[in-house]
Amino acid sequence: MINILLEGYDMDAPWLIDELKQVIRPEQRVAVVALSFRDNRVHSLEDWELLYSAERGKYYGGITGGFKSYGISEQNVSFINYFSDNHETAAQKIRQADIVYFLGGLPDRMFARIHELGLYDELMCHKGIVMGYSAGAVIQSSEYYLVSDDDYHEFSYYKGLPYLNGFYIQVHYEGTPIQLAAINRVLSERGKPVYALAHGHGGLMVKDGQVTTLGEVTLFTP
Repeated sequence: MINILLEGYDMDAPWLIDELKQVIRPEQRVAVVALSFRDNRVHSLEDWELLYSAERGKYYGGITGGFKSYGISEQNVSFINYFSDNHETAAQKIRQADIVYFLGGLPDRMFARIHELGLYDELMCHKGIVMGYSAGAVIQSSEYYLVSDDDYHEFSYYKGLPYLNGFYIQVHYEGTPIQLAAINRVLSERGKPVYALAHGHGGLMVKDGQVTTLGEVTLFTP
């Protein structure tokens, strides 16, 4: 398995694309896990389609366009839809995929919706590439943390998907006092390293347990 953890959605950035072209191939199929939306912004199928549908989705072109940079056609990219997919249709998209792609947003709500749709076991059986940005990066670890921001009012640990468990990541890293305080807390309480992915310019690729840094990454150790 290969895990790709990105700070942002710009997956075809110049500092990134040459590295990812080594593992992302034109013939691959992608399942986009579009389950990380905010409850106060998406209430219905229509709201979801305004974000992710091919016809009028705000983010659809950016997501499919990112994969086009690697030669993957739009027809090979499917989206898991919380409002119209059921367990079987969503699971089929995962089974057919070479790449599972987790979007940014709220990782705890994504985790809850994965369980609601009964997709946890399907995701754990996936042996190809797992990738994601922001929330879609942190959720790839058995446990992750979030600092306080507009969505989360205090530092806390959360349960994620146990693809990875040897380290933590800090996305959108800018060296702010609140980020540094959180990193030091994790180092003290968990005793594991923290990779801080620079805002707009950082990522990780983990293949067979070996971590490769992408772009600008700062490693903090206990």
